[in-house]
Amino acid sequence: MPNNWKTYKLSELTDVITKGTTPSTYGFGFTDDGINFIKSESTNYDGRLDETSFVKVSKEAHEKLKRSQLKENDILFSMAGAYLGKTGIVYKNHLPANTNQANGIIRVNPNKALPKFVSFILRNPSLINYVNASSGQSAQPNINLTDIGNLDFKLPPLQEQKSIAQILSTIDDKIENNLAINKTLEEMAMALYKHWFVDFGPFQNGEFVESELGSIPKGWEVKKITDLIEVKDGTHDSPKRVEDGFYLITSKHIGTNTIDFSSAYKISNDDFIKINKRSLVEKGDILMTMIGTVGNFYFVNEEPNYVIKNLGLFKTSKTPLIKIYLFSFFKSKIGQEYIKAQMTGSTQQYVTLKTLRNIDILVPNEQILTDYNHLANEYYEQILINIKENQTLTQLRDTLLPKLISGEVRLKEFRE
Repeated sequence: MPNNWKTYKLSELTDVITKGTTPSTYGFGFTDDGINFIKSESTNYDGRLDETSFVKVSKEAHEKLKRSQLKENDILFSMAGAYLGKTGIVYKNHLPANTNQANGIIRVNPNKALPKFVSFILRNPSLINYVNASSGQSAQPNINLTDIGNLDFKLPPLQEQKSIAQILSTIDDKIENNLAINKTLEEMAMALYKHWFVDFGPFQNGEFVESELGSIPKGWEVKKITDLIEVKDGTHDSPKRVEDGFYLITSKHIGTNTIDFSSAYKISNDDFIKINKRSLVEKGDILMTMIGTVGNFYFVNEEPNYVIKNLGLFKTSKTPLIKIYLFSFFKSKIGQEYIKAQMTGSTQQYVTLKTLRNIDILVPNEQILTDYNHLANEYYEQILINIKENQTLTQLRDTLLPKLISGEVRLKEFRE
């Protein structure tokens, strides 16, 4: 350890370490609009708060839940559930906001440490592994506030903290920028889909006929999705975890056209082969979350070295012409509303494989599909480029992060 780095417990660097409150404890529910409410599902191992999964509470509820009202630069730390130690730093644009009891609230004293630097420390894989290994093997793993406060680590002087955080933040900012660009590109792709296949803009002057889905251009068809592609799911087993092997991807690991490998565990080659025999995932397929957060989709744009569990698998790899059209359908308001209407379950929502196989879908002729693919593919190709760049940036950041925050690699101006 560098001579001027000192070891601290987290509690020595903070003004507050507490946790959130569940609104139902005080008789409140979630609302359609109001104050941001950030559940542990919104935290991630890359330190990013997923704003798309924020829910809302009323102003009255927010005022009642005073203990869990958030401030700028608060660090959220998931402290209950299967994935402990996910984090997210609260920025000004998130406020006002509140959080639930599955999130710890870490309020760093800025005179003692830089909140951003502490957030990077909490993202160190060795610390995350320690937290998860220490939580026990109970059905509901957790870490308490005292244990969070007792986490210890090495800390450089403030100026060196700022320089290290600036380097890592630059990478994070580029990743965040690519995500924002992809969101815009996806919105443009969705607008194109709506113009063509919901409003029928280019086809308004043609003849229309009635169908199960309402009035549609003549010559188009309504088909079951299984008339076009094979619809499967992944394994229902829970294969044994191993130290090194193939990834098992579940609903928890699929975000907005992303896979979070950092929280996925690995399985043996034998289990990989066994699951693949049932549900082989190939480049060009589409994955869908079927349980928990239902309706996230992922284009398989790589040769996958993983197998799946609790995920819908749409085998479009052999029918590339339908891939972009089908993905656009699922991401559209019509597709999302259909899936939402089919969800069931009281404690945890899900959709069944039978439901997915029973989807009616509007199918234009091959020339229209070809023309649409040509236009929409420009958006999706750029999205893919940004996704691949983010994968490279993530790998760079994840390599640098533990080395910089431990002092193993030091910036030139701070070397002793």
